[in-house]
Amino acid sequence: MTATSSARRLVVVGADAAGMSAASQALRVARARGRELDVVAFESTDHTSYSQCGIPYWIAGDVAGADDLVARTADQHRANGIDLRMAAEVTAIDVERQRVEVRHRDGRREHVGYDDLMIATGAEAIHPAWACDVPDVLPVKTLEDGARWRAVLGVDAGSAPRRAVVVGGGFIGVEAAESLARRGLETLLVTRGSEPMAHSLDPHMGALVRRGLERAGVEVVTGSEVGSIDRHGGRVVAACVSGAEHQADVVALAIGVRPRVALATAAGLDVGAHGGLVPDRTQRLGGDPEGGLWAAGDCCEVWDRVLEQYWYTPLGTHANKAGRVAGTNLGGGSARFAGSVGTAITRAGDAEVARTGVLASWAREHGWDVEEVTLDSTTAAGYMPQAEPMSVSVVGERGSGRLLGAQIVGGRGAGKRIDIVAMALWSGLTAADVAGADLAYCPPFSPTWDPVQIACRKLAEQL
Repeated sequence: MTATSSARRLVVVGADAAGMSAASQALRVARARGRELDVVAFESTDHTSYSQCGIPYWIAGDVAGADDLVARTADQHRANGIDLRMAAEVTAIDVERQRVEVRHRDGRREHVGYDDLMIATGAEAIHPAWACDVPDVLPVKTLEDGARWRAVLGVDAGSAPRRAVVVGGGFIGVEAAESLARRGLETLLVTRGSEPMAHSLDPHMGALVRRGLERAGVEVVTGSEVGSIDRHGGRVVAACVSGAEHQADVVALAIGVRPRVALATAAGLDVGAHGGLVPDRTQRLGGDPEGGLWAAGDCCEVWDRVLEQYWYTPLGTHANKAGRVAGTNLGGGSARFAGSVGTAITRAGDAEVARTGVLASWAREHGWDVEEVTLDSTTAAGYMPQAEPMSVSVVGERGSGRLLGAQIVGGRGAGKRIDIVAMALWSGLTAADVAGADLAYCPPFSPTWDPVQIACRKLAEQL
C-alpha cells in the first residue's frame, strides 16, 4: 500500500544522525530537481538529531545542558518540511504491502504506507543479565541516559554518590571513567582486556591509556569483569569483580553496542556477519529498486577500505555521511558511500588517544605479511616548553609498502595527527609516501620531522 498522493512518500524510522540526514538531504535534492516528495519520520523517544558523543562531557560538566547537544530540534525539522512524529515507535514493517505499523505513546496505533522506507534504528547498549532493572546501573548512550546521570550526580551532598564503577574499557568506558573522576567520584574502570581499549589498540599503547587514566584518578582493573551487583535497600553498594568486592554507589555500563535490527529481521531482512544490515554503496537494501528499502547508521555494517570487507564500525561520522548518501539517492540524485578506514579519537585524562586502519594482529589474521614500528617522540620540538611525550605505532605491508594502520597516544596535540595516516589509508599510500610528504613545521607544533613521518620512514625501511 503506497501513498495515495501524487508525491512519492519516504518513511524514515529513527530520527537521529542517519535518519534525519537522509530526510533533510532527500528533500533538498528533490526540491532542486522539481520533484514532489513527502517525508514522514518516526522517533520512539523525545529527542532528535543530538550528539551521543557529547554525553560524557555533559556528565562531566563541560556542556551546560542537553540543548547544547542538539544539532536540530524537532520543530526545526518540521519547519524544513519533514512530518516528524515523536514518541512514535514503528513496531512492524510490512514489506509486501509497503507500510509500517506505528504505536504512539498514548496507545494509538496506525498504519502508514511508503514508497521508500529508510531504516535508521541505530544501535543499542549491551546489558548483561546482572544489570537489568537495577536503578543505579546506567548506560552512557542516549540523551535520556545523560539526563539520568546528571540527576544522579546532582543530588544533595548528603546522598550524592561518591564511588563509581565503570564496566568496559572501550572508547565510551574510558570517556565515562574520565568524566566521573572529574566530577570528584572515586572511579574504578573494569575491563576484560589486558589493557584498556584492547579491541582498538595494541597492548603497549593500551598501557599508555591506562597510565593516563590513573593520572586522572581512575583505578583500572584489567583482565576482569563484573559478575554481580550487591544491593541494600534497593541501592547498589558493591560490584563483584572476578571474585573481589568493590564498593560502589553507581555503575556505568559501557560494554559496547550492537546493531538494533530486530524490527528489520522480523520483516525478513538479512543481516551480515557482524549482525548489522548490509546496504550497498547507495545505501539500498536487497538490491531491488522496486522494494524501496534503504538503511544507514549504526544499525548497518560499513565497507572497510583497508580490510576490503564489511565491518561493524558504529560512529556518528559514518551515520551522517551514509544518511546523506541515502538522501541524495532518495531525492533523485546519485551518490555512493565511500566507506571507512576505522578512524577514531578520544581522551583519557591528559592523554589523547587515536587510531586508524588495522592492528598488526588483525592484518596477520587476514594473511598479510606485515611489519610494525613504534616510536617515542614529543608533540613539539623537544626544547619547547609545551613539548609533551607521544608514542606512534604504524603498521605496513611487506612488498607493497602500503600503510595499513596507526595508533597514537600522547599529550596535547598528539591525537589529531592520526588524520595524516587516515588520509594516507584512504588514498592507498605507502609508508614512504607519508615519510616524504610536505607537512607543516614550527617548533611549538612539531619537531622538524613530524613523529608520524619518522615512524613511517622507519617502517618504509623495514618494508
